Amino acid sequence: MSFQDGARAGERAMRAVFAPTPLLRNDMLSARFGADIWLKREDLSPVRSYKLRGAFNAMRKVDAGDATFVCASAGNHAQGVAYMCKHFGARGVIFMPVTTPQQKIMKTQMFGGDHVEVRLTGDYFDDTLASAQAFSAEVGARFLSPFDDEDVIEGQASVAVEIEAQLGRLPDRIILPVGGGGLSAGTRSYFGDRIAYTFVEPSGARSLADAVKAGAPVDVSPINTFVDGAAVAKIGDRTFARLSSVDPADVVDIAEDRICKTIIDMLNVEGVVLEPAGALAIEALSNVVDQIKGKTVVCVASGGNFDFERLPEVKERAQRYSGVKKYFILRMPQRPGALKDFLNILGPDDDIARFEYLKKSARNFGSVLIGIETKRPENFDRFLSALDVQGFTYTDITNDETLAQFVI
Repeated sequence: MSFQDGARAGERAMRAVFAPTPLLRNDMLSARFGADIWLKREDLSPVRSYKLRGAFNAMRKVDAGDATFVCASAGNHAQGVAYMCKHFGARGVIFMPVTTPQQKIMKTQMFGGDHVEVRLTGDYFDDTLASAQAFSAEVGARFLSPFDDEDVIEGQASVAVEIEAQLGRLPDRIILPVGGGGLSAGTRSYFGDRIAYTFVEPSGARSLADAVKAGAPVDVSPINTFVDGAAVAKIGDRTFARLSSVDPADVVDIAEDRICKTIIDMLNVEGVVLEPAGALAIEALSNVVDQIKGKTVVCVASGGNFDFERLPEVKERAQRYSGVKKYFILRMPQRPGALKDFLNILGPDDDIARFEYLKKSARNFGSVLIGIETKRPENFDRFLSALDVQGFTYTDITNDETLAQFVI
């Protein structure tokens, strides 16, 4: 059986469990980029991500009712496995880091019910993974990788099967987020060279780009885990075997703060809730704007498991990336009227978002941590010029990641 036939068979079998996720044309994006832009809404699956596809495909190929499945995950893969364990009546043991947010643990348990056991092990995912694999070998269970498994790859390819059927034709280009590579490997293996691709990674976890450059999977640790659904330190061996020949020019990376801008835009304008990994493909449209004019493009919105407790951080990151919010360490003279002099520098669109000042005894100057929000990035040109004229000494720490971790 060819890979394409296997993917189609898996997609047909899935219909007994859940309906195809929608493929929706987005008028806003189409107008903005002068192209025919469609979103494959994996955020609308029963577990709000595509991960249940691979889990289903792997489980359907064994006598799942008598099997025990083991996985290690802090998010979407855990929920997909749990959902399918309940569907097949199988036993699942899901290892999650001790640091996993309670919301994700509760959702995993909810999807699996009495069929799954959640074990919290290790502060870091590598420790969790080692525990899961050791347990799996000990009890003879089926370890279900989130991406590096041929049955999982074939299951994720059902996304491509649905796109072809729903669109009624082939898209000119498909834009895919990349983490471990399961979705990308499955989609590329299904469509082959019939279409163009853009593979998108977060800048803090360029596992595919570095693997293509090296000719083999490489560990890119330490990684930035903000885009948790796509932050993988090493792409899978099996997935890379299917992606090794991609053109390096078709692999792009996007800064984590930049992704936040898309999350906010999609929420405010379209009412669509996306997790950081789910926004990757949409934000990448700006990278290929010259290549997609007049073309039909599908962006895979891979997931919508967004914890709204993260919204203030996402908004903060989006504002900093857009240039409308900055942080400074300001040297303030310790004299009456100094603060008033500073406040007079602010323009009508400038707002103080944070202000921390501690007066130092026996010193002429004190340090101020100040955050400024404004309506347009260019307002800071006027503000900084005014600071210089008034003789204030300052340091812009907005993009200083080390300081930002402690003070922002």
